Amino acid sequence: MLVNALLMQLFRPLDMLGMVYRTIRQGLVDMDAMFKLIDTEQEIVDKPGAKPLQVSDGTVRFENVVFNYDDDRRILHGLDFEVPPDGTLAIVGPSGAGKSTIARLLFRFYDPQAGRILIDGQDIAEVTQHSLRGAIGIVPQDSVLFNDSIGYNIGYGREGATQAEIEEAARGAALDGFIAKLPDGYDTQVGERGLKLSGGEKQRVAIARTLLKNPPILILDEATSALDSRTEDEIQATLAKISERRTTLIIAHRLSTITHADEIIVLSDGRIAERGSHRQLLVKRGLYADMWKRQAEDQREKV
Repeated sequence: MLVNALLMQLFRPLDMLGMVYRTIRQGLVDMDAMFKLIDTEQEIVDKPGAKPLQVSDGTVRFENVVFNYDDDRRILHGLDFEVPPDGTLAIVGPSGAGKSTIARLLFRFYDPQAGRILIDGQDIAEVTQHSLRGAIGIVPQDSVLFNDSIGYNIGYGREGATQAEIEEAARGAALDGFIAKLPDGYDTQVGERGLKLSGGEKQRVAIARTLLKNPPILILDEATSALDSRTEDEIQATLAKISERRTTLIIAHRLSTITHADEIIVLSDGRIAERGSHRQLLVKRGLYADMWKRQAEDQREKV
């Protein structure tokens, strides 16, 4: 017994030292990664004398936009389209056609190799990035939630938002009823990456964020593709409501979610293969009609 007690007294400090060593080593690795990130040169910078974006109508125009991530692989080939004020444009096409690249270019995460992107006649390369991104809201496929309260995650949409504004945004996203049933209300913790919420609830938090930001231009990037059919229908109704009186760009895979769009663009290998309304494209019996038929058949097989 005495020997065991002595061994415990000996190994316990050693075990603590091992834990401290591991913590310090991990901290050094994290610090190295952080300093590398800080030292990374910024690729997209504001031009000298760039002015804030002034949004009046919210017209978005791509003029002969050419873009590639690598020199040997072109993604977009002379893309040309316009989304009028309060209009809804849907972009569909096979995977790899360049749909999500359009959203990245509109946010100016990259600059095109040729052509221009205009908002109300202003080249986005000539305005400040802060004002540009402040004018655009996005509801992505997979919303990033922080390990904090629901109220904090909604309030992340706009710095300095009041509690009353956060609650108003939650009502607009049809999230207030769910929050009212929670014991801690807006102080309820959502867990790491929102693991305590369902897919539909996380999307409603993302919608509430966008409503709080209140942007004149809205991007819906595969906003319901990860949801089941019933939840998708509920979220679609909410998205249709928040799209009113906003210039809306929808990037979608499920064609059933974009039949209401004013115009639909079908991308194929970075080019516009077809364009028109849902009804017009079905009449053409082209790529869109073929995609619609295949998705309808897949849906029937699931039923």
